Amino acid sequence: MTQQPPPQSPQLPQSPQPPEGAPEPTAALWYDQTQPQPPFSSFPPVDPQTPTEPHPAVLTQPGVEPAQPAKPRRMAELITVALLAAALASTGTYAVTRVDETASPAAPAGSSATTAAAPVVQADASAPNWSVTAAAVSPSVVAISVTSGQSGGQGSGVIFDTQGHILTNNHVVAAGGSNSQITVTLNDKRTYDATVVGTDPTTDLAVIKLTNAPGDLKAIALGDANALTVGDPVMAVGNPLGLAGTVTTGIVSALNRPVTTSDQQPSDPFGRQQSSADPVVTNAIQTSAAINPGNSGGALVNASGQLVGINSAIASLGSSGGSSQSGNIGIGFAIPVNEARSIAEQLIKTGKATHPYLGVSSKDGVVPDGSAKRAAAVLTNIVSGTPADKAGLRAGDAVIAVDGNTIDGSLSLVAQIRERSVGDKVTLKILRDGQSQDISVTLITKPTTNQ
Repeated sequence: MTQQPPPQSPQLPQSPQPPEGAPEPTAALWYDQTQPQPPFSSFPPVDPQTPTEPHPAVLTQPGVEPAQPAKPRRMAELITVALLAAALASTGTYAVTRVDETASPAAPAGSSATTAAAPVVQADASAPNWSVTAAAVSPSVVAISVTSGQSGGQGSGVIFDTQGHILTNNHVVAAGGSNSQITVTLNDKRTYDATVVGTDPTTDLAVIKLTNAPGDLKAIALGDANALTVGDPVMAVGNPLGLAGTVTTGIVSALNRPVTTSDQQPSDPFGRQQSSADPVVTNAIQTSAAINPGNSGGALVNASGQLVGINSAIASLGSSGGSSQSGNIGIGFAIPVNEARSIAEQLIKTGKATHPYLGVSSKDGVVPDGSAKRAAAVLTNIVSGTPADKAGLRAGDAVIAVDGNTIDGSLSLVAQIRERSVGDKVTLKILRDGQSQDISVTLITKPTTNQ
């Protein structure tokens, strides 16, 4: 049965406030793309053909795999058994690798806890026993199906708490448009209806809740993305291509990677008349773990089984002359768990989320730094009365770091600010008149408007 593509995503209104990193005098960077990057879209149905020539890499949201009929999906799930066969542990390692069944569940909304106890203790951190990690994490990852009439899609999610809240991507729950039906399938194949608790298009995160949730849900253990280092081993768990319970492994290949995406839904199978929502800017975790359509909203975990990110986008080859390649090419991106948890807790508590605000516009620039030069976010406008104004920032200041994290452009500044929370105090390192100085700024809530 041929599946119809999902409907167009609704166009989001532009914020009239000039948030962090916007080029001037155009729209504020909060929603503006200042680096030469192509638009990003949800995955179309998988094209079995390989491009006849190489195409430039672009970033796409991998989350909305077109819904598959039940029988082929069940057959596909059987295939995933083979994917779980490659354990990296020896007999000796297995003897001292254990699963902690008493690990604390994910912190409930409002909790001050930063991490949950690791469900897995690895004997050798450099050679994890991924079979044990997969067994510990898989019960906390779900497959999500969104349908509306003949259209819809599939994605992934993680069990955030034992009350039935599921954390996922906004573009997953929006796949079927308004009045869509959402069903969630647990790892043991029990299926439940779900309703939307709250969505946050700005961060591409959403929370849904199971209807009549069972009492034996296993919440995922929350880790700390700030503890990650480049080269750390990680595992992606989700529902790629409708293959529920799939795990893939890789490493953290980069941190603090500014990534911008927007949800594009094709209006027909040929992708004509596409419309996109405002771009999402994420200070992302980059990973080599294979991520494909349907992985969006799923878990990126460390070897100890703790959630460190929500899988949300991948780099894929662009299209030209009718050819395209939308599958994994070894570069995936995840929203850091610290940001995801903060948004999830807000959505559960109030149904909406607030975002931090600095009050500047900026552009990409290269500025002198002693005898050298460096890329920076050059401030072009300071909004009166904002934290930036009160801290003494000036137009022409070049921001080169936020809390010690290098800033090499306007998008990087936006990503760093968005990752923070309202009320956070950040230290900006700037270059002014050839001299570097640190300026402390306390972020406020991003202003809203009825217009």
